[in-house]
Amino acid sequence: MKVNIINRSGYDLPQYETSLSAGVDLKAHIEEPIHLESLERCLVKTGLFLELPSGIEAQVRPRSGLALKKGITVLNSPGTIDADYRGEVGVILINLSKDKFSIHPGDRIAQLVFATHEQADFQVVDSLSETQRGTGGFGSTGEN
Repeated sequence: MKVNIINRSGYDLPQYETSLSAGVDLKAHIEEPIHLESLERCLVKTGLFLELPSGIEAQVRPRSGLALKKGITVLNSPGTIDADYRGEVGVILINLSKDKFSIHPGDRIAQLVFATHEQADFQVVDSLSETQRGTGGFGSTGEN
């Protein structure tokens, strides 16, 4: 899949770290550090602009190391970048830890995963087919 990209960040293009990686890292394109207090959130720009093929979305997801070690995650995870969006890719980060966290220029702040999708053609009906689960949800299929 080819993705057209404009890179105004001054950093190398995102790349897959291994041959089996699903995502590429996004870096903070900021002039000075951002300091996030506990439970504070902010939008961090990346300097990247994408042109995605039809039927493809880019998903902005947390980096597992930041989430586990520092309590930093993507607030609207996964954030969706639609194929018709042409603005700068931004990442909404939140600090869920008790400690202040600093984001520095060039820090890897999130990952980007590309996924196919379809648009639904909604059909209005009077009833839905029966299933064993029925209307049960939110833990209705068991404890584990």
